[in-house]
Amino acid sequence: MSGQRRLAALKRLGAKKIPVLLLTQGTKYDLEDAKAASVVENLHRNKMNTKDMTAACVFLAESVGKSKAAQSLGISPQTLKKYLGFAAVPEKLKQYVPKELSRDDATRLYQAMPNMPKAVKVAEKIIPFDQKLRKQYLHHLTKNPKSSHPKLLKKAKAGLLQQRVTLELNKGHARKLRGMAARNDLEITEMAAKIMSDYLKRR
Repeated sequence: MSGQRRLAALKRLGAKKIPVLLLTQGTKYDLEDAKAASVVENLHRNKMNTKDMTAACVFLAESVGKSKAAQSLGISPQTLKKYLGFAAVPEKLKQYVPKELSRDDATRLYQAMPNMPKAVKVAEKIIPFDQKLRKQYLHHLTKNPKSSHPKLLKKAKAGLLQQRVTLELNKGHARKLRGMAARNDLEITEMAAKIMSDYLKRR
């Protein structure tokens, strides 16, 4: 079930006897539980790469449910959702993660541009961008997937020039905002910006 590194270390030390804990039917551990425990143990001992973390999220979500999976992995339900979304991203885009693109970048790009040859071309164009410009570009690409690269880049740069306003919310409003963001699959800041934009349009 687990202990591969410990076993390897004890063998290299020349141990004649290696203590183990045997799990019997009385422990009510089935194969799925054992795999889940092994995944969680390895995760907390050594930070997984993006690909392994995604596989762990998919496995645990299917085995024990999304809520328990997020809790076991020590991540928020929103982060788990992003990993599960990343699981659907083809390998051609995953190869850019995490060195050139973030997991979220690859997921949003694929969701906006499911045509792989086109998605790869877009990826190569936005890799040189800094994170803020890339985020703005993908935001506009999601809204207008047929728009040309120069137009998207122009809108992305204009988005960076928009004024930033900091608002302080009480705990109740903060919880509501977090809940709305989760339901709409948006970052909290994106949800807040949308609410403010919609409000100003009505004035």
